[in-house]
Amino acid sequence: MTEPRNVLIFGASGGIGRALVEAYAGMATVERVHAVARRGNLAFSGAQAALAKIQQHQADITSEADIEALAAQVGTPDLVILATGLLTDPETGLAPEKSYRHQDMAAFEQVFRINTFGPALVAKHILGRMPREGRSVFAALAARVGSISDNQLGGWHAYRASKAALCMLMRNYAIEVARKNRDAICVCLHPGTVDTALSAPFQANVPDGKLFTAHYAADRLVSVLAGLGQADSGKQFDWAGAEVPA
Repeated sequence: MTEPRNVLIFGASGGIGRALVEAYAGMATVERVHAVARRGNLAFSGAQAALAKIQQHQADITSEADIEALAAQVGTPDLVILATGLLTDPETGLAPEKSYRHQDMAAFEQVFRINTFGPALVAKHILGRMPREGRSVFAALAARVGSISDNQLGGWHAYRASKAALCMLMRNYAIEVARKNRDAICVCLHPGTVDTALSAPFQANVPDGKLFTAHYAADRLVSVLAGLGQADSGKQFDWAGAEVPA
């Protein structure tokens, strides 16, 4: 399988995003890792040769002006990962809804802005800069709770809906980019429950052995992405490589 050379990772300040940046920077075949976050001057770990490959960028995925400016700086990325997402926000009181009675327009707008609209803006300005031939991968972190057919509990309305919508967008992109590059892959990824700020309020309910470190999740996602083929484009896969039903 062709290894990536020019990698672009959004959400580099988060646990999974940071671990992905470090994982790809440590690969011999990778020449550049563009690490994108809303704030700059992030600290990464690794050998000096790996750290030298990391180029940091400051951009907000919900700002089209930011993404358009960024696109002109990253060359031709053959691997793009959106390691971004929002579930709770103490500042605004955002929390997953337990009932339809708890739905709120401001909450829906906040969640969709980060989980769906931002990735759509990235696709708008980055997909066209990816290779026109040869393998390329455009991936975004979704969630198993975004699966419509797998939903047995209900609740979490805004988050579930935003991730389901993200998966639909990715399916659309897979169809469209295949017309120009038959080896292009667009996928969603479910990293499992990872020990990050996003999952922190809910970790008490996680079964033993099912709470992953960010580096473990990143290593698993790197492996999953490396094994994907064009027939997998438009789907969602979990950290173990199993397809998540739509």
